[in-house]
Amino acid sequence: MNGARGGGSLWHAGRKRDHSRDPEILQAAIDILAEEGFDGMTIDMVATRAKAGKATLYRRWPSKAELVLDAIGCMKAADLSPATLPDTGTLRGDLIGMITSRTAEDAERRLRVMAGVAALLTREPELTDAASAVLMAPRIAAIRGLLERALARGEIRADADLDALAELLPAMAAFRGLVERKPIDREYQISLIDGILLPAAGVLRPMP
Repeated sequence: MNGARGGGSLWHAGRKRDHSRDPEILQAAIDILAEEGFDGMTIDMVATRAKAGKATLYRRWPSKAELVLDAIGCMKAADLSPATLPDTGTLRGDLIGMITSRTAEDAERRLRVMAGVAALLTREPELTDAASAVLMAPRIAAIRGLLERALARGEIRADADLDALAELLPAMAAFRGLVERKPIDREYQISLIDGILLPAAGVLRPMP
């Protein structure tokens, strides 16, 4: 993603700023995106919800799109923190362990967030690469790490294309969420693991 760097805003990380309020501001952005959609959301709304100065937000995020992408990026990073990745001893166990159990309400909320991202890309298609990096790159990196472990254990084919395998699940999930506007629930994700990723990696499908 062009301009992405670690820490702070994905767009202006080079500037020294106080990031202590970032978690509250970005959480407010996610909440309002889920409630109002991309079209209905404004930076002013986020400032009010987070009890932050409007001028501060506009300096750091000159556009709504930039704020949304930063918020989504932080949400994804929290979901895939290296400290939280499972180590069950099997590739299937690790992949299933990555699936977070969510309430129906949380699943619906995340679907609305994805719909907001889809609306953003419809209006600003030039941000597709940036959105792809934010939405998919963290999960791809996490899955590749699990595949490397499985390869070291001799669990998958020695000639397995780890880069291609790591992209399978995130790409299909993104299509389902952004294009089909369907929930990416646990059942769906397990079906991808058992029906596509494990066979492609040379792992026999587990018995029911």
